[in-house]
Amino acid sequence: MAAALALAFAGGLIFGSFLTVVAHRVPRGESVVGGRSHCPHCGAQIAAYDNVPVLSWLLLRGRSRCCGEPISPRYPLTELALAALWTATVAVLWEDPAEIALGLVFVFTLLAVTLTDLERRVIPNKILLAAAIAGLAIAAVGDPSSLPERLLAAAAAGGVLFLVVLAYPRGMGLGDVKLTALMGLYLGRNVAPAVLVALLLGSIVGLAMIARHGAAARKQAIPFGPFLAVGGVVGLLAGDQLVDLYLSTFS
Repeated sequence: MAAALALAFAGGLIFGSFLTVVAHRVPRGESVVGGRSHCPHCGAQIAAYDNVPVLSWLLLRGRSRCCGEPISPRYPLTELALAALWTATVAVLWEDPAEIALGLVFVFTLLAVTLTDLERRVIPNKILLAAAIAGLAIAAVGDPSSLPERLLAAAAAGGVLFLVVLAYPRGMGLGDVKLTALMGLYLGRNVAPAVLVALLLGSIVGLAMIARHGAAARKQAIPFGPFLAVGGVVGLLAGDQLVDLYLSTFS
């Protein structure tokens, strides 16, 4: 178990570095498989020894070797975040290899769209499509009997949020609807507590902004993708317990 957790953490650091590339390039229409990593300030190629997750940022003291410009702490923080999420996923879903595989892809996707939504207010279709294909493939091989429930959950969750968008178009966008449908595909019935957590967090932040800024807060756009991502993680790691708690309490 300890070896698996250590491997998950190391893998999360490595793929976290790739995740930052995905989050930076995909919204800009750049390829994620072609071309070496380059400095976003001067365009110079980044050497392999300057691209080691977390460690290179620390050794460079947060500045690019080629031009001396600051390197955003977002990079090491993203790498550490994915490492922590992958470790938690393996720890919680230890007994089911298919669920582990789904969970690793799922949290990678959630973290990627969180970055793109925070930076550019967009949830890229390419990321969602790739994740949907991967999720269907893993489920079809590892747990084919779960596919009907997953597809129904995707349609129901996406459909409900689509109605919310129709009723309140300024609050959310179609990217949020597609992300919610993807969450249903990965989480099945556990998408229900995931969406509830997201809505609760979004409401709390919205009320806090109104309390601080008054009516002017209504004109400030808040990306909803990060709230959905947090809800997705909760649904992945604690969804079964939350659903069982609800059913035992109200049934």
